[in-house]
Parts: sequence; C-alpha cells; structure tokens
Amino acid sequence: MSKKILLLFLLMFSLNASPQSRRVAPGQVSKAVDPSVAAIPDKPLKEMFDEANSYAKVKAAEFEQKKVVYSDSLFKQIRREQKQLAAKYAGVAGQRQNLSGEDLYYLGMLHWVAENLDGAAANLRKFLVSENPAPDKVQTARSVIVIIGAKQKNFADAESLLAEYIKASPIKLSERARMEAELAKAYLAAKDYDNAAPHADSAFAAMRTIFADPATRPRVADELLDDGMLRFESYRDSRHQKKADDSLEDMRTAAAEIASPTLYYYALDNLIKYMIETNRKPLAMETYALSLDRTTKDFVSKDMQADIIQRLKKREKHYKMLGEPAPEFQKVDQWFPGQESTLAEMRGKVIFLDFWATWCAPCLEAFPSIKEWQQDFGRDGLIVLGITRYYGTAEGFPVDNPNEIEYFKRFKKTYGLPYDFVVTKDQTTQRDFGATLLPTAVLIDRNGIVRFVESGTSPTRLEEIRENIVKLLAEK
Repeated sequence: MSKKILLLFLLMFSLNASPQSRRVAPGQVSKAVDPSVAAIPDKPLKEMFDEANSYAKVKAAEFEQKKVVYSDSLFKQIRREQKQLAAKYAGVAGQRQNLSGEDLYYLGMLHWVAENLDGAAANLRKFLVSENPAPDKVQTARSVIVIIGAKQKNFADAESLLAEYIKASPIKLSERARMEAELAKAYLAAKDYDNAAPHADSAFAAMRTIFADPATRPRVADELLDDGMLRFESYRDSRHQKKADDSLEDMRTAAAEIASPTLYYYALDNLIKYMIETNRKPLAMETYALSLDRTTKDFVSKDMQADIIQRLKKREKHYKMLGEPAPEFQKVDQWFPGQESTLAEMRGKVIFLDFWATWCAPCLEAFPSIKEWQQDFGRDGLIVLGITRYYGTAEGFPVDNPNEIEYFKRFKKTYGLPYDFVVTKDQTTQRDFGATLLPTAVLIDRNGIVRFVESGTSPTRLEEIRENIVKLLAEK
C-alpha cells in the first residue's frame, strides 16, 4: 500500500470525517475484529475512544506492512469495523454507573464515531454542564453538537452553540469550517438561502486560511472545493448573480495563490457554465478566451499552466454547445428496439444522451443509475438514448458490422438496459456533441436546447446529472 493510500485512510476516518459510502468487493480484507475481550469492563473510556478513533490508522499501517493491494472495499469494510467497535465500547461504557466529567465526553465521542447522533449529543451535553470541563474538549463537544443539530435541522440550537463556540477558546479552524459548512448545507436543503450564504462564507474563509499552510493542503483540498461550491450554490440559488460570480472568482484567486490547478480549473469551468446558464453566453466565451492568457500569469509552473489550458481547450466545444439548439444525429445506421427519430420530433421531452462503448468501464459503472432514471422519470417526459458507434470489435475479437450489431443487442439484454440504442457509422455525431471522451452525458431541454454536457463518471457526477434531469423536467 502506498503512502498516498495510507494518507487516504487517515483522512477518511479522522474524527470529523464525513461518513463514506463505497462499494464492497468480497475477499479483500480480514474478518471483522471482535472487541469482546476480558479487559473491556475495566478499560478506561479514554482508552476505548482512542482505540476506536485510531482504528483506521492502525489498520492502514497493518495493510501497508502486509502489502495489501488497495481497493474501494477496504474503505467500507474498515468504516464498518470502526463503527462496530465504537458502538460496542459505547454500549459497555453506557452500563457503568455514575459517569461524570471526561468519561461523559469520551462516551459521547464513542457514540459520534459509531454515528449514533442522539447518543453523542446527549452525553456531550451532560459533559458541557459537568464540573470544570477542559476548554479544548468543551469546544470539540460544542462543534459535534452543532454538526448534529445541523444534520437534524435543529437550527436554533445549532446556531446558539456555534455562537458560544466562537466566543470561547481555543478555536480550531477545522472545527469552525465543518460547523459552518454543515449549517450551510442544512439551510440549502431547506431552501433557506439567506441563512445558508453567511455560513458558507465563513466555512470558505476558515478553510482558505487552513489551506494557506502547505502542510495541510493534501488533507483539506476537497473541503476547500466543497466549501467554495457551497458558497456559490447559496448565492446562485438565492439569485444573487454578482455574489455568485464573485464566489467563483474568489475560488479561482485562492487557487492561484496556493498553486492548485485543479481548484482553479473547477472554479473557472463553473463560472463559464453559470454565465451561459444565466443568459450571458458572450461574456462566458470572452471569459474563456481571456482565461487562456490569464492562466499563464496566475501560475509560474509551466506544467500547471499546460494542465489548465489543456482542460479548458477540451471543454471549448461544450461551452459553445451549451445554450444552443442540439445538432441532429448524423449517419445513424441502427436504432433499436424503437424507431429512428429526430431531435426535432422529440421536442417537448427532456432527452438524455449517453455516449458510450462496450469496452468503456466507466460507461458500464453508470448503467445502474441510467436505468433508474429511465424507470423513475420516463413517465414524466424523459427520453434516454444510448449513443455508440461501430468499433469493429466484440469481446476482444474483430467483427463486421452485422455481428457487432448482434453483440450490441446481446449486450443490451445482458445489462437489462430499458432504453433505445443508437448506432452510428462513424464519429460524426460524437464530434458534433463534443463526445470524443467516453462516457459523455448530454441533456437537452424540452425546447431542444443543450443544457448540460460533461465527460467522465463518478458518484458526484451521476448525482449532478440526476439533479439536472429533475430541474429540466420541472420546466414546462
């Protein structure tokens, strides 16, 4: 296991890490640890908590020593074991009589690691009113209760404790950022944008300060991006266009200051798309053109400059398509099992185009979600089309077109895909839609306008596509 993977373990299962949901493949890790040992009844709560909280770190070190090959299943398995250990220790400790002081703190934190929110909040509240609690633990207890309050939509209580945290000391910027971000997300979910925005501002400011320290960057890069997007979404959804623009510009400026090409590109890409979405296409394309030059001024590293510029140029075709009428399909050879149609004939429907290939593993990963969208939204006006072309191979063997079509039909049946396949003779349609990378997802609204184009897949990307489908279906 590489040092990078070891770091991932430590990050994912740190005290304030968000719960993760990952796929599990059998046979990748050892059996779950049974913490039922004779020493538990007499074990101090601090020792129990330290063991549960550091469980991932210990396991990561074991995997590295044994040279266990990294897989996603490790993450979910380790998290399950960690939660089980924390829950069992919390159950044992909870049966002890007359707990007080720091024991209440560690019991609450065991419940927190086990994701028992009610148990965590109840015991940490008792700790807060105990005699002479340690200030640093008081602050951590407050931060956890604030996060729980946000998750449970107990806004008044969460706001009150956050105010207490800010007035007291010590203040840990990581705790402050997490509390503010959780409240921003909760308010956004409740469509309370006016309250979401200030918390998103504070979360981004705290995380930006943390990120200024080079030593912390690998640990908090994702959080800085998430908090920046929370801030943007708060202003976007409250229709504060100028503040939404500024939030993305702030992300881009921060990215330049800390030499993060990924954050820089992400902020710029979202700014250009947002301008197009808000009917400012000429400004968006001007911003794109100027950014090619600005990138060379914002970054000293030639490699970083080249990375950003290459990504932007790959997106140029997509930017030009967004907000414009979708081009018609070209050189269609086979359309099954339905009848060939044109995009013009499908006006009034929301159309999702999935550009894919049988040999494309990320394409296959998206199939379960695409099937679900077809089943959930087909009656509401969604049409899904799987667009592919002849590649001259089937299961690794060269084939002619008729045999490749038969392979496509078997493939469709094997994966249970309930939507039509469109097979083109060459790359013309792919190029027209900027789908030279696979998979590429395109969404066309009821008026035939391209509203979404993205290449690649991930859980986040699939959720983004779903959200856009729902948004477009709501437009009448």
